[in-house]
Amino acid sequence: KHNKCKESKEVQLPSQILTFSNLIHEQCNIFFCDFQTFATFVASKRVSSSPTDTSPVWQCCDETFSDPSSVHKHVSNLHAEEIEQLTTAALDQMLSQSKEAFQKQEDPNESQSDDPASWIPSTSHLSEEELSKGPGEVLLYYSYCQIRDPKLICSWQSELCSRLHLTGKVRVATEGINGTVGGTKTATKLYIKAMLSHPIFKIMQVEDFKTSEGGAECFSELKVGVYKEIVPMGVDPDTISYRLAGTHLEPEQFHKEVQSLLEDASSKNDTILLDCRNFYESKIGQFKNCLAPDIRKFSYFPDYVEKNLDLFRNKKVLMYCTGGIRCERGSAYLRSKNVCKEVYQLKGGIHKYLEQFPEGFYRGKLFVFDDRYAISFNKDIISDCRYCGAPWDQYQLCSTDFCCQLVLSCSSCRQKGLTACCPLCQAKEQRSSSSPSPGRPHREECECTDSRPRIPNDTL
Repeated sequence: KHNKCKESKEVQLPSQILTFSNLIHEQCNIFFCDFQTFATFVASKRVSSSPTDTSPVWQCCDETFSDPSSVHKHVSNLHAEEIEQLTTAALDQMLSQSKEAFQKQEDPNESQSDDPASWIPSTSHLSEEELSKGPGEVLLYYSYCQIRDPKLICSWQSELCSRLHLTGKVRVATEGINGTVGGTKTATKLYIKAMLSHPIFKIMQVEDFKTSEGGAECFSELKVGVYKEIVPMGVDPDTISYRLAGTHLEPEQFHKEVQSLLEDASSKNDTILLDCRNFYESKIGQFKNCLAPDIRKFSYFPDYVEKNLDLFRNKKVLMYCTGGIRCERGSAYLRSKNVCKEVYQLKGGIHKYLEQFPEGFYRGKLFVFDDRYAISFNKDIISDCRYCGAPWDQYQLCSTDFCCQLVLSCSSCRQKGLTACCPLCQAKEQRSSSSPSPGRPHREECECTDSRPRIPNDTL
């Protein structure tokens, strides 16, 4: 009888321990997430009182705090509800990304092999011609997830893309991965399969890979690297995390919000439809009645927000970008300023929206960062030729050998030799053609950009 009781307890004990262990684990996650959210919120309010003073200073709700206890008390008393909302959102994101890992009770980073080749699918059943020739497409994707060894993932991506004859750009960081690659549909199908089978990226779904017509020819080469951020906003991810991002809206929900904004004149006073892309992107395509900041890089976005805080004060903000990744960090930064009433973002970006609503509220072309420069879902042309003002939306690089700016110059004007981004470059090109200077380094911008304000001060 004693032995039977002992056997019975031995059978029941493991499940009891597992249940209790899971409960403790869950409570620890909630506590840690709440603590991290609180700390991140406080850190976002920290400023330097002077360039030489190392004493920390915090500013919040038009008040200045010089010691940690006072700002902690302020945040606890006045921002408890917001901290709770941010914690809930962070927990939802955490649970969603970790669902399979918890089910298998394993760390995906631990289960991956140190040999990148072990996660590369077999291509023995395919010829080199099948992989490199045939109908093609371009993939666009990102995934925020913890990567302990970005260099290992970088090596795996380099070998995977090379094996599949893919070109493009892939950014890897401890916070995740961001990529756009082109090749044959046979190769991109294998690439998606390899991504979804890797233990770290099993949280992704096929729908997370946005596709468009193209191929390996859309990129001049393959670039895979390890970076601090998977999208370069210029703010430490540990300070402003994607976990603080705004509420995601499916394309159908976003469409309804924009429709309401356009139909209800009164809503324009308290709602901002914000394009967080660069000016040359929104110039050839945008949502109707949007606010499109005149910024040239996403790394300028934080400064733009700082300079225009009053513009967003007590407003409901609907944000969008190409594929959604810039909104993840951009909305998090905007929310950290604690001025907006609500912040929402278009899930999957313009790309996913246009797949469902090609004749919706987004008009014009969608700019892409490859040799195509833009893809089209509707026939609208909303931009003009730089020189004659005729409708035109086909970008080309400035023709001078020392400028990398994009220019909209129609066929007629190009035949006349008007192929530079501005009259200044046009004059320099004419002078350089008579006395070329081989080996002159390319510049990211030309002198004419000095006439544009780096960070505009916008009004609605």
